[in-house]
Amino acid sequence: MSIARFLWPYRGRIAVAAAALLVAVGCVLALGRGVQLVIDRGFGSGEPALLDHALAAMIGVVVLYASATWVRFYTMMSTGERVVTDLRRAVFDHILGLEPAFFERERTGDVVSRLTNDATLVQQVIGYGLSMFVRNALMMVGAAVMLFVTSWKLALLVLVGAPATLLPILVLGRRVRGLSRASQDRVADVSAYVDEAVHEIRTVQAYAHEDVDRASFARRVEAAYDVALQRISHKAFLIAVVMLIAFSAVGVILWVGGHDVLAGRLTHGELAAFVFYAAALAMGAGTVAEVWGELQRAAGATERLVELLNTEPRIAARSAPLAPPASRALEIEFDRVRFCYPARPATAALERFSLTIAPGERVALVGPSGAGKSTVFALLLRFYDPQEGAVRIGGVELPAMDPREARGLVAVVPQEPVIFAASVLENVRYGRPDASRETVVRACGQACATEFIERLPQGLDTELGERGITLSGGQKQRLSIARALVADRPILVLDEATSSLDAAAEQLVQQGLQTLEQGRTTLVIAHRLATVQNAERIVVLERGEIVAQGTHAELMRQGGLYASLARLQFLGGRDEKDHRALRAVGLPSG
Repeated sequence: MSIARFLWPYRGRIAVAAAALLVAVGCVLALGRGVQLVIDRGFGSGEPALLDHALAAMIGVVVLYASATWVRFYTMMSTGERVVTDLRRAVFDHILGLEPAFFERERTGDVVSRLTNDATLVQQVIGYGLSMFVRNALMMVGAAVMLFVTSWKLALLVLVGAPATLLPILVLGRRVRGLSRASQDRVADVSAYVDEAVHEIRTVQAYAHEDVDRASFARRVEAAYDVALQRISHKAFLIAVVMLIAFSAVGVILWVGGHDVLAGRLTHGELAAFVFYAAALAMGAGTVAEVWGELQRAAGATERLVELLNTEPRIAARSAPLAPPASRALEIEFDRVRFCYPARPATAALERFSLTIAPGERVALVGPSGAGKSTVFALLLRFYDPQEGAVRIGGVELPAMDPREARGLVAVVPQEPVIFAASVLENVRYGRPDASRETVVRACGQACATEFIERLPQGLDTELGERGITLSGGQKQRLSIARALVADRPILVLDEATSSLDAAAEQLVQQGLQTLEQGRTTLVIAHRLATVQNAERIVVLERGEIVAQGTHAELMRQGGLYASLARLQFLGGRDEKDHRALRAVGLPSG
């Protein structure tokens, strides 16, 4: 894939701009001939009428030149904006289809930098730089032809000096392109660091880490500056060398041409026209050299964008995907699954993992940190594919379905809720954008969120700010639960969904969740064992394997890891509240 496919739909507009460019170049070349006529036939003839006609013709050419320039500039600049808009949309659309593993390899700030900074560079080149390059390249060719028409002898001198002008463009241009790519990479590093520091500003300030972050940011900025300085130095040297060679050639031409005029071998007008064309050639060479550096810089940016567009998603739909099962409650099956995260290929997160959850069943996953509980959710949502075994929903293997449709079967309430910089209404109906306002209000009531929403300045229409910074953790969690209620999907995944709520709010939300769970297959990650005592089945994980399963009472009688986790959470209490908690989980309180 290349940038050409984004230009192709606008080939008509580019053709118009190219025609206007040719007219503009022709006008400039005609002006040189006009200078010759004004001097030789206007001033030389001594007749005012001829002078008037010659000057009037030159003014007409200038008007046509200005008009053609406007058409070229407007058409190419607007086309550049349109192409980059399409490019940004294509890149963003492609990014949303890439699997989470891609973002484990790439920094978010780098991806954002490609979408913003690199795309802006491409726009500048398409809209301005490219047309300037072509215009001046054509000007150089046309001026060179007119030089031979005017005086072949002097033109040969220019022809001899041309390679001296092109050589530094070719040699230094390659170096500028490499430095341009490196410069964009360093700018991306800066963007990534800013993105991380600003998003985690509370942690930065809480740990008084400002000085360290300032120093780290300074190192990255200085690295970007050093590379940019090298690029600018090479580009400046390139421009200076080209201009020196070009205008030195003009000086030589004036010396030789002046002697030819004095000897009568050349008219004053021909010399003036020749100088005009030589200057046009020199300025064209200078502009080409300058724009060439920008083209090389944009080439580096284009490489980064195309590289992103060419990244194939590892989780993608097959050519003829199966339709997702339509049942209200669906069976979930993990069949001898083995999975290692791409970043840790030698360590299995799940090993020989087999689990079947019946339609409508409520199953809780418990175990120490790193046991594989979150990995089960990640595979169920097909963020990854297992290296061995299969994951099925409703009897259909996940890879056989379109990933988006498979994920549309699952509603998720994560432990750390995600709130977007949008209104309460848009956040709650995120999983079902066409949901009515009444549906959202009802879900907020079930999730115990109505009382704080009503206190917001515009209620449901209140903008929540980036990452919901204006809300408490518990408020975010209740909105996340309301979002799952509105999504209304046959499988419900709860990752300690009530962990951020106080006791009173938790009791109300649990009632709403019980209503939501009816007729749905529910999978719960439990960190607090007290929240899953009533689960129909509790599955205990350790090091990616199932070590026990059963009801709370059965697991307490068996002892083992579950009973040990319960003791760690509940033993040690001294007051009546702790004694009640111990008795609730089946442990002695004495």
